[in-house]
Amino acid sequence: MADLQQLRDPDYRPPMVEAVPLGIQHVLAMFAGNITVPLLIALAAGPEYITVLVQIALLAAGIATLIQTIGIGPVGARLPIVQGTSFAYVGILTAAIKGGATLAAVFGASLVGGLFQMILGQFIPQIRKLIPALVSGVVVMTIGFTLLPVGIKYSAGCGAYPAPFCEAAGFGHASNWAMALFVIVAILLVRRYGRGAWSTSSVFIGLVVGYLAAIPFGMVDADAAAKISDAAWIGLPDRWFGLEFTTSAALGLMGLMIIMAFITTIETVGDISGITAGGADREPTDRELKGGIMADGLGSAVVALFGGLPNTSYSQNVGLVSFTRMMSRHVVTAGAVFLILCGLVPKLAAVIGAMPQPVLGGAAIVMFGLIVSAGLKLVARSGLTTRNMLIAAISLGLGMGLWQVEQLARAAGFGPLPLEVLPSWSVPLFVSGIVVSGVTAALLNAVLREDEAAA
Repeated sequence: MADLQQLRDPDYRPPMVEAVPLGIQHVLAMFAGNITVPLLIALAAGPEYITVLVQIALLAAGIATLIQTIGIGPVGARLPIVQGTSFAYVGILTAAIKGGATLAAVFGASLVGGLFQMILGQFIPQIRKLIPALVSGVVVMTIGFTLLPVGIKYSAGCGAYPAPFCEAAGFGHASNWAMALFVIVAILLVRRYGRGAWSTSSVFIGLVVGYLAAIPFGMVDADAAAKISDAAWIGLPDRWFGLEFTTSAALGLMGLMIIMAFITTIETVGDISGITAGGADREPTDRELKGGIMADGLGSAVVALFGGLPNTSYSQNVGLVSFTRMMSRHVVTAGAVFLILCGLVPKLAAVIGAMPQPVLGGAAIVMFGLIVSAGLKLVARSGLTTRNMLIAAISLGLGMGLWQVEQLARAAGFGPLPLEVLPSWSVPLFVSGIVVSGVTAALLNAVLREDEAAA
């Protein structure tokens, strides 16, 4: 058994019989989240893209994680950081696709945004002062809050389609809610009574149990079953999306991706700080932060070439490092290899793509709720002073407030907010509220004095 000093060493190489199960455990902890994002994007672009985007997401997460754990020169934190498709981009990308942007434009913009984030990583020592745990926490909470309604809509049976189609498809039927609740209960039971890897992979197990339970109730349609049957056991993704840079939609997305690079950087700084604090009781070095941010960008840029969505560090795995106290990057490297192997099995991607929406919705509620909790933990780490609570309140109030009003305006038929004030390209920024919350928190943190007692 390794001693505490070895466990805290990122370069420690545990025996393979120990490293492989621990690596797979990391994959199980993030698996549900990693497949949720491509499912959401594919359902906005067209259900025919589900299988290929899910398969690419598995390969992309494995490749991006290897860049992070093994490193390439100055790129890579060389810490136990698991990369996966980023929830932060869901609102912007789905809005852009519904507005007419192609998937080629999405991947072209992702390439540009990733390269920009690599440049941003060079300046992390200066940027670090602007994004302490308080600011990171507010951003993470905003991401969770804006995604929770997606989980509710999927639980009701229709997450990405217009209202008339949803009504025809049985949107809100009691059977849909019952299945989503069943998945949530299964996750809670496994979490409560499971041990070790079983407990930490409770979301993934809940998805599997819910999926299997949905089959005898006819919730997996015949077309999906046919796609599973036709899919090959072994193979590479069979679709090439290309890259698009010159259309107006592509140019607008590039600007949004560059802005989102700042938000992703804030998230990653928070995740890296959480890993070093939870696993080694220390702050991350500038070199680790710089390498981690650059790996975030390079990973997103590389996988965009093959049809992968933007990748980022996964907060779910921060808690796992804190729980196991295992800081070895080689453990996560083993998990990355397992992810790549999963991506090379198209039948597995087809099985995942056929998952009934209420099953996904139940897990999504838990996953997105955990994101909110992770953000709350970061805010609490900064101290619950009156000053910090005021910064969080105003930042969340503006970000979430604008997002909620935008939803009301759209539902009322008045179009996106704010109609007469901002150009149309900026609307996706306010759909998510992430940019508003992050920028507000950073500005308030810079100008308000730290002289309040704990509230």
